[in-house]
Amino acid sequence: MEAAAVTKKSVNSPSRQYPMERTRNIGIAAHIDAGKTTTTERILFYAGLIHKMGDVDDGNTVTDWMEQERERGITITSAATTCYWTQKEDGIAKTFVGIAHRINIIDTPGHVDFTAEVERSMRVLDGAVAVFCAVAGVQPQSETVWRQATKYKVPRIAFVNKMDRTGANFDRAVDDMRKKLGAYAYPINIPIGKEDFLKGVVDLVSQKAIIYDETDAVGLKYSVVEIPEEMKEQAAQAREELIEAVSNKDDTIAELVIEGKEVPVDVLKAAIRRLTCKIELIPVICGSAFKKKGVQPLLDAVIDYLPSPLDIPPATGHDADDLTQRIDVPSDDNAKFCSLAFKLWTDPFVGKLIFFRVYSGQLKKGDTIYNPRTRKRERVSRVMMIQADKRIDVETTYAGDIAALVGLRNITTGDTLCDESFEIMLEPPTFPEPVISMAVEPKTKQDREKMSEGLQRLAEEDPTFRCFTNEETGQLIIAGMGELHLEIIRDRLQREFKVEANAGAPQIAYRETITKSAEGEGKFIRQSGGRGQYGHACITLEPNPRGKGVEVESKVVGGAIPKEFIGPVIDGINEAIKGGVLAGFQMVDLKVAIVDGSFHEVDSNELAFKMAGIFAMKDAVKKANPILLEPIMKVECTTPDEYQGDLLGDLNRRRGKIQSIEAKNNSTSLNAEVPLAEMFGYSTAIRSLSKGRASYSMEPLCFEPVPSSIVTAILDANKPKAART
Repeated sequence: MEAAAVTKKSVNSPSRQYPMERTRNIGIAAHIDAGKTTTTERILFYAGLIHKMGDVDDGNTVTDWMEQERERGITITSAATTCYWTQKEDGIAKTFVGIAHRINIIDTPGHVDFTAEVERSMRVLDGAVAVFCAVAGVQPQSETVWRQATKYKVPRIAFVNKMDRTGANFDRAVDDMRKKLGAYAYPINIPIGKEDFLKGVVDLVSQKAIIYDETDAVGLKYSVVEIPEEMKEQAAQAREELIEAVSNKDDTIAELVIEGKEVPVDVLKAAIRRLTCKIELIPVICGSAFKKKGVQPLLDAVIDYLPSPLDIPPATGHDADDLTQRIDVPSDDNAKFCSLAFKLWTDPFVGKLIFFRVYSGQLKKGDTIYNPRTRKRERVSRVMMIQADKRIDVETTYAGDIAALVGLRNITTGDTLCDESFEIMLEPPTFPEPVISMAVEPKTKQDREKMSEGLQRLAEEDPTFRCFTNEETGQLIIAGMGELHLEIIRDRLQREFKVEANAGAPQIAYRETITKSAEGEGKFIRQSGGRGQYGHACITLEPNPRGKGVEVESKVVGGAIPKEFIGPVIDGINEAIKGGVLAGFQMVDLKVAIVDGSFHEVDSNELAFKMAGIFAMKDAVKKANPILLEPIMKVECTTPDEYQGDLLGDLNRRRGKIQSIEAKNNSTSLNAEVPLAEMFGYSTAIRSLSKGRASYSMEPLCFEPVPSSIVTAILDANKPKAART
């Protein structure tokens, strides 16, 4: 033990206030409305950071500081804050049993539209508190955040919240975790009463009861007493189950159990901590953040069981010059500086903020940092610690810290920022592709430039938000994770960048083709006194097999059209193909041959023959029975078995063709081909039909003829476009 203490001491700089072993970097993650923000608010109050507790419904919580969050009562962006906690033995006597620990907390969103915020937070955290509703148990987004935590190997503890609500069932929630998440979850405390009669919790490790004073409206007063007589048997059984679960995975406890000895509190605590840090056990605690019960034991559990930066494996990266060479980055203040930029945010007062997690070394104001991706150095002018929407300037950050930089350029989410002599690229967080899009356009000319700048900044901040111009339709398209996501983007455009924008569904990029062979003739003759213009071309047109594209060739013989005018005729044909004939959409899969024509010695020129090519092409297409083609998407839906019928019915209503149905691990995979025009709004529909538990992916497959029943509507909608063409 002494040797370990020496090792730990050596990695801490003498100038840092809180050593790494007394630092915790945790995230609060859960399904929407499970109580993450309320739990965070209570933690900050009991830790003394704030002196009055806010509520989500009142729009006055610390971590929900954006206007959009306070209006809607949801978390949109992950907020970082820091508090300090000293473990106490009794809430009234305030007997201190330990020394202060610093806890860096990130409160993450629960809505699936903002899943990127959870993703990047999990990438840099050492531990997490997964919050579950005692009534609903494991909900759909609970599964998603759990998978994200597992992906980044984040140790976690579970907090079963809302034990005060009607229908709360602690045992069912724990059982849900085991069945739906496959978690090795065991309670380390159990509730005393439930619903309106929730009085406190029993700590199974220390075998003490924590009873809250009902006369204290803020939950600061509680007593640590002996377990009530009526709960002793239940508590003894629950502790026995906990010890058995720990002994199955920890040799120290297993030896004591086999020898029939009593398991000391400190030994059991140490074993639970070891297993939690290795993600082999999920300790479960309970309480009600809203009713201010059970939050102090949660903070104690964070200190007792979640890892410090020294308790997790070193971060790993790749050599910037040799991506096959892996490099470990141990947590050490005295090592070379290495950090990961995990979030960008535009602050109206200080400009662009770069949130970063320090893995090794120190960063002082005035230091130079290096970005291996851009191969550029930049000087650090300001370093800040973050308290939600408040910024506190600091001189130095150390290993294990989460802080923010101001004024750096050319930084993107996932960049490694390091010492120039330590060129390493840490693994960046990965983000899902956008699943929904809409067209936007500025209301006025003045809004156009501001919109461009605003969208660019928002895209820098949010890796799941994209904006691009559709080359075929000329529309500006914004794409994101859901309709709420895009609604928030438009709201931020209006409030932060003062841009008024109209929005609508993107126009489908249809195609046109022909179904039979035809001939066409085009003449362009102009006489206006003096030298005129003359061009004349004859072509043949026939369908090409689907997917073979467009082929244009010249079969002119005998000099009917001079060689120098063949090129302009082909240009005219290609222009007509690009503009289409039916509704102005590009044509595909056809063969064109120039077979004949005539010219004038004086009046013929390139422009005249280009126009002749356009006229000949349009003449031939009208005779060749043109049709519209629509883009078909390959869609794969993964859903729990009970929603299979609903999703099949919905895909059929969307003109989808089911290709296959496969069973996979208690879920069903549906493969279908569906027209893109029918897929708008599908992300919302699939969530509604499956209570949020199904997911889907979509990719372009091919073009197929549009059914005759809806061709007229498409042509009517595109008449102005066709007329312009």
